[in-house]
Amino acid sequence: MIIAVLEIELHLPDATSLKDKRSVVKSLLARLHNTFSVSAAEVDNMDLWQSAVIGIAIVSNSAPHARQVLHNVLDWIETYFPHIYVTRHRIELR
Repeated sequence: MIIAVLEIELHLPDATSLKDKRSVVKSLLARLHNTFSVSAAEVDNMDLWQSAVIGIAIVSNSAPHARQVLHNVLDWIETYFPHIYVTRHRIELR
């Protein structure tokens, strides 16, 4: 069993309040789950308006498949959420 984790740090320049930020992050997390069948949650920077850290996890029987899904998630975020900037990301396989 392979567990792959993707941690993404995001910059949300249009967020002017925590309410704005949470609206965007909540929408992103729901769409990630529906599109990729991954688990996703905000894991850090919860009190900062324009910054969020989200964690995404997938369980697979194949390391290359798990890694590919997480790379697809990154590409998808950059394509469908152009107003959000990925400032850092890290993939870890266990």
